[in-house]
Amino acid sequence: MVNRKYVVLGVFLIILFSYSIGGAIIKNGKEKNENLGNEQIFSDNYKFFSRTNDGLIDKLIERLMKMAHMSALSAAIVIDDEVVWTKGFGLYDRENDKEASDETIYLVASISKTFTATAIMQLYEKGLLDIDEDVNKYLPFSLRNPNYPKEPITIRMLLAHQSSLAEDPPAFYSYIPGDLEVEGYPYPWLEQYLVPGEIHYKPQVWSDYKPGEKMYYANVGYSVLGYLVEIVSGKSFEEYCRENIFEPLGMKNSSFRLSNLDARKVAVPYIYYRGEYWPLLHYGILDYPAGGLRTNVIDLSRFLIAHMNGGVYDGVRILNEDSVDEMHTVQYPSNTYNFQYGLGFQIWKIGGEKYIGHTGGLYGVATKMVYRQSDKTGIIFFTNKEVRNLREIIAFSLIERLLFWKASGFKAEELNQEKIRDTVLANAHLLREFDFDESRIDNEIKSLLSALLL
Repeated sequence: MVNRKYVVLGVFLIILFSYSIGGAIIKNGKEKNENLGNEQIFSDNYKFFSRTNDGLIDKLIERLMKMAHMSALSAAIVIDDEVVWTKGFGLYDRENDKEASDETIYLVASISKTFTATAIMQLYEKGLLDIDEDVNKYLPFSLRNPNYPKEPITIRMLLAHQSSLAEDPPAFYSYIPGDLEVEGYPYPWLEQYLVPGEIHYKPQVWSDYKPGEKMYYANVGYSVLGYLVEIVSGKSFEEYCRENIFEPLGMKNSSFRLSNLDARKVAVPYIYYRGEYWPLLHYGILDYPAGGLRTNVIDLSRFLIAHMNGGVYDGVRILNEDSVDEMHTVQYPSNTYNFQYGLGFQIWKIGGEKYIGHTGGLYGVATKMVYRQSDKTGIIFFTNKEVRNLREIIAFSLIERLLFWKASGFKAEELNQEKIRDTVLANAHLLREFDFDESRIDNEIKSLLSALLL
C-alpha cells in the first residue's frame, strides 16, 4: 500500500521543482515532457487523496506557522451553506499556555469593513439612505475634497474607497489598552480632522484626484460610514451591529467592544522580535468601524455563509440577494492595488477564478476571510501575529492554498504555481511595503517550500 505521507511530500516536491525548471513528470506510468511554466503541474492521478491526509496537512500548516513565527492560528472551511471543518493551532496566550481552538477570539482588523458595509446596505434596503446620494445629505458637516469643492462624495464612493480621501489621520494609529474611548468621537472629531480650517485638519488627508476617479484605500472613510450608521439608525454602531447582524446570525462571541467579550478567550497579539514573542495588551483603535471587530472562526463562518448564499444563513436573511451581488461586484475598476473592490469586499482573480472576501492586518494580527464564487467554497483563518516580510506573506498565502486544497478533497490544481503566486500578490496589501517582482516571489516560494520539506 502506498504510504500517504510520502505521496503528499512528493506532491510538494513537484511544486518545488516547478519553480526552477520545466521538466518530466510521470503520468499514467509514462514519462511526459512539458514546460511547467504557469500551467497546472499535477495530474488527476492524485485525486485518490482523501481526508485521511488531514493530519499531514495540519503538520504542514504548523511548520509554516513556525517559519512565519505565528504563535496561534484558528481556521475554518465552509462549503455551500455548511461549516465542514474547523481547527486551532498553537498557543493564543503563551504566558498562560492556552491552546488555540475554533472558539478563540481574534481581532480581525479590516475584515471589519465587511460588517460596516453590510450595515450600510441594510439601511439602504430600508430606504433610510441612498448609497448614490451626496453623503452631506446625512452628515452634520460638509465632507468635500478642498481640491474639488464642487464634486459630491457619495456613500458608494466611501464604500468602494473612491472618495478621494487619502492618508488616515495620525490618531488612527493610536493603540490604547482596552476599549478606546475618545471624547467627541465620532463627532465632532471627524469634522475636526477632515474639514479645512478645523483644529486637527491636515491637507494630506485628501488626495489630488477628484472623487470617483481613482481608488485609494482609506480607513477614515469607514469611520465616516460607521458614523453614518449611527446617524441614520439612531443607535450606537456597536448596538446596531449587535441587533441587526450578530444576534440574527447567532454570533455570540463577536463585538466591536472588548468589554462585551470574555477577555480570557481573546488571542493575545504578539510581535516577534530577535527570536522572542513580545505580547501586546488587548488594544482598541479609534477607527473601529474599519478594523475593530473581534470574533472567532465559528461566528465569522455564519456571516460568510450568509454572503455566499445571497444574504441568508440558516433561514435568516440579513440582506437581499441584489444587495449582496452589488457588494461583491467591482465598483470602479482599478490598477492601484493587487485587488479590486466592491462595497466593503476585496475581489481578486486567482488562477483565472473570482475570489471575494477581505484581508486584515494590525499589530499582532493577520487575518483572511475569502470564498471562491465558482463553487461556493470559503475559508477563514486568523493568526495573532502580523506578517512583516515577503517570506511571512508567502507562508500566510501557502496556508490559504492548503486550506483550499483540503476543502477541494486535495485537488492538485489548488497548489499550482499560478495560484500560489496569485495568492501571494492578493495578500501583499498586508505588508506595509510590497515591491517585489515575480522572479523574486518565485525564488522565495521555492526557498520556503524547500525548507518546508527538510
